[in-house]
Amino acid sequence: MDKIDRRILMQLQEDAKRNTKEIASRVGLSVTPTYERIKKLEQGQIIKSYVALLDRTKIGKQVVSYCQITLLKHQKQLADSFKEEMLSLPEIMECHQVSGNYDFLLKVVVDDIPGFHQFINEKLSIVDGISTIHSSFVLNSVKDNTAYTL
Repeated sequence: MDKIDRRILMQLQEDAKRNTKEIASRVGLSVTPTYERIKKLEQGQIIKSYVALLDRTKIGKQVVSYCQITLLKHQKQLADSFKEEMLSLPEIMECHQVSGNYDFLLKVVVDDIPGFHQFINEKLSIVDGISTIHSSFVLNSVKDNTAYTL
C-alpha cells in the first residue's frame, strides 16, 4: 500500500458514495488506475465493506452502554462459547476481548433504560460463564469517529 492507496482510502472513508472519477481527480490519477487500485484494496480485504452510518438518536437508539464482562474461568472453551453468544445479540455493536481487570468489553446500544434492563436480564445475564457485569452509560459523546488515520 503506497501513498496514493492511502489517499484513496481516506477519500472513501470520508464519503464512500464518491464515484471513481471524483476520487481519481482528488488523488491525482486517471479513472482506470484509480478503479484498479480500489478493486485491489477490496480484494485484499483492506476495504472490508461499504456501509451507511446512521444517526442512532434519529432511529430511537438513545442509550449507549459499555459493559465490562468477567468470565468465571480463563478457559478457551468458555471464551469461545461466550464470543459465539455475543455474535447472536444485535444490541451488541462491539465485542472486544481485552487484558486487565475484566475479560471482555461490550458496546451495547438500545432504545432506552427499560430496554437496557430487559437486555441485561433476559439476554446477557443468562449467558453461561459470566461472573460479573459492570456497566457504564455514555452521557455525552465528545468524539465518535469511524475513519482511521492513514
